[in-house]
Amino acid sequence: MKSDLDKTQILWRQVWGLSALLAAILISFMAYGYYQPKILRELGFGKLAASLGIIQGLIGAALEPLVGLVSDRVFRQVGSRLPIISVGVTLAGLIFVVIAFCLEGNIPAGLRWLVPVLMTLWVMAMIIFRGPAIALLRQFAPTEELPMANGILILVLGLVGALGPPINLILNYMGDSLTFIIGAIGLVLGALALFTSTPKHTLVLPDFERYSFPSLQILGLIFLVGLGTGIEINLIMVIIPPILQNQLGSGVVDLISSGILLVSGVSGIVLGELTVRLGSSLGMMVGLGAIAILMGVTLLNHSPILALGLIIAFGIGLGLIFISQIPYSLGMMPPTLAGLGTGLYFGGMGGASALYSLLIKQSGGMTEVGAMLGIAIAFFFTAPALVLSKRIAPPSSGL
Repeated sequence: MKSDLDKTQILWRQVWGLSALLAAILISFMAYGYYQPKILRELGFGKLAASLGIIQGLIGAALEPLVGLVSDRVFRQVGSRLPIISVGVTLAGLIFVVIAFCLEGNIPAGLRWLVPVLMTLWVMAMIIFRGPAIALLRQFAPTEELPMANGILILVLGLVGALGPPINLILNYMGDSLTFIIGAIGLVLGALALFTSTPKHTLVLPDFERYSFPSLQILGLIFLVGLGTGIEINLIMVIIPPILQNQLGSGVVDLISSGILLVSGVSGIVLGELTVRLGSSLGMMVGLGAIAILMGVTLLNHSPILALGLIIAFGIGLGLIFISQIPYSLGMMPPTLAGLGTGLYFGGMGGASALYSLLIKQSGGMTEVGAMLGIAIAFFFTAPALVLSKRIAPPSSGL
């Protein structure tokens, strides 16, 4: 096989193929998030939604690293992560179709519990291939160019996220059953775009003997950074839009969220070069610190003009985090364990989602001061982890 890891150029065709699959994944999660509460309420499980979020977050925290490790083993054996991606896409698509048929018919009361179980299994199926798919980026770009390649992924995902309001209108028009069937088709098409852009013999078998298994310290740092970053992102995207809406005096919360995501996606292209110069760990630290400072400014602000500026500023801060997070998790691990790196990071984010859902369930909501305190705490334990990561990472890591 030809070696791509040693090339100095980014494999743009493969990066665009990966972005197509990730866009399909994001749209599927948007559809799931839109319909899950409605379906549970209709089936008499309205109070289960919060608990399901906690359970699924905890499952993600445990399953993401495990799946990443399995994908690394598959990569060592066959030289490709595509088999495990195929399994995950197939399972997720089939479960989507099964849920659609269940909702189309009249589910007997004694069998309605199957729907939340199927929803949880669907999330698990998505986890099976999301992390390994992102780990492919390690084969599509040299370490020092990972932020540049990741910029394309952030642009595509930012644009899709910004289209949330019109996508929700379309989802509402189609109904739940048709939405899930189309979601299954979308996942297959996204996987097909990735597979056709990634011919079998362009991926590389690295010299596996060169690399030893990382220390527990490195594994813990990646998970911790994912946990802290996930806490900040969860709090920001829930708390900030309503605050800015009040300061603007008009507007829709969803449109403010879309504006932040749009800026984060577009800024990712520009910030890629900056992240290459700063290093991904410093890039993440600057982004997380900026978000914490901007949160404080937002709580003190009363100007509509400054509120508009804050939408842009939050978007840039999130863009810097998004552009740095994947290069960070991949740079901390040897190429042979890229799946474990992304798995640990997204496992930490899953833990953050579970923690956030638990706090909301226990407190009944999140106050502005509580969100500020949560963001500050998250930053003050994530920043030292990033500093330590940079110290112990190899010079070639891009950190």
